[in-house]
Amino acid sequence: MYVPKESQPKQGQGAASKKDGKRKMVAQNKKARHDYLIMDTYEAGIVLTGTEVKSLRQGRASLADAFVQVDGHEAWLHNAHIPEYSQGTWTNHAVRRKRKLLLHREEIDKLEAKSQETGHTIVTLALYFKDGRAKAEIALAKGKKEYDKRQTLREQQDRRDSDRAIAAAKRRQRARER
Repeated sequence: MYVPKESQPKQGQGAASKKDGKRKMVAQNKKARHDYLIMDTYEAGIVLTGTEVKSLRQGRASLADAFVQVDGHEAWLHNAHIPEYSQGTWTNHAVRRKRKLLLHREEIDKLEAKSQETGHTIVTLALYFKDGRAKAEIALAKGKKEYDKRQTLREQQDRRDSDRAIAAAKRRQRARER
């Protein structure tokens, strides 16, 4: 069977290439979206040791207390819990060490200026692998008041109720047409 040259995979790439741009989620901080109003999100690379990467590939991490701090024009991830690698030896990493985030200079400057303002902070939303590299999704966020959290939950519930009502009406409509 003849296959045109432009549709053949390039050398070194199979049908299922690693460079497909899909995210393999490791950990999420769902509570951050509840507690904070997300203003702007960024994707940052993370400087990790070998055992940290292996532990992340096993899907083991927690972002419950994680936050980002800009120190000396560098962004650092604090309190992210990456447990020790089970087959690691004396080369294992410290579980809650601070890890450097890789961002562009303009992004770091913007985050540093905004985080100085009252009520603003930088939170970690997710850890994932993209194209085989560990990434962190961080966000510039502003803390929500208690009434804002209740209002958000009420809006979500109302949206769910309306979606259910619309789906039920569509089902009834289809049943009548038969």
